[in-house]
Amino acid sequence: MRATTRAMVFLLTLALQLPAMSAPARGDDHAQLERDAVAALNTLTAGNQAAALLRQKARAVLVFPTMLKAGFLFGGQIGDGVLLEGGRAAGIYNSVAASYGLQAGGQTFSYALFFMNNDALRYLNESGGWEVGVGPSVVVVDDGMGKSITSTTLSHDVYAFIFSQKGLMAGIGVQGSKITRIDD
Repeated sequence: MRATTRAMVFLLTLALQLPAMSAPARGDDHAQLERDAVAALNTLTAGNQAAALLRQKARAVLVFPTMLKAGFLFGGQIGDGVLLEGGRAAGIYNSVAASYGLQAGGQTFSYALFFMNNDALRYLNESGGWEVGVGPSVVVVDDGMGKSITSTTLSHDVYAFIFSQKGLMAGIGVQGSKITRIDD
């Protein structure tokens, strides 16, 4: 078997195993997930002024401290997160995504969604599974945009930060992501 074929089989197998590797948090795992989410948010806001400003102004922040992503042409990512309202846990959520395109590798990363108004937060809580790209407008904040955010330029429903990437994942592709509450 050629090395590229073996690598493709390995990465595809890894992508298919992501759901089993990240079972939804339960019981004592909730407390650890909450601690991890708060620590991840503190790390993000300590090193990013825009995230710190958004944290002060946000109605709630949904933090996924560890997302797993892998793929080769077909890929997937999965992880659990905590919705923080007023600094307190208000729910446990799962994020799952699939993608297709020119991609190869695997990585872990964190991400945070800052919900800026009650309508966006209500949509998350009442949608029965929020598909990113449907519903409230989401703006992914990069370094350039982060430098220009002020309290008067905040105009979107949700701001997203991706941070603490580890591993190697390269490529472009189409991705669909769904976020679902798992602690009803």
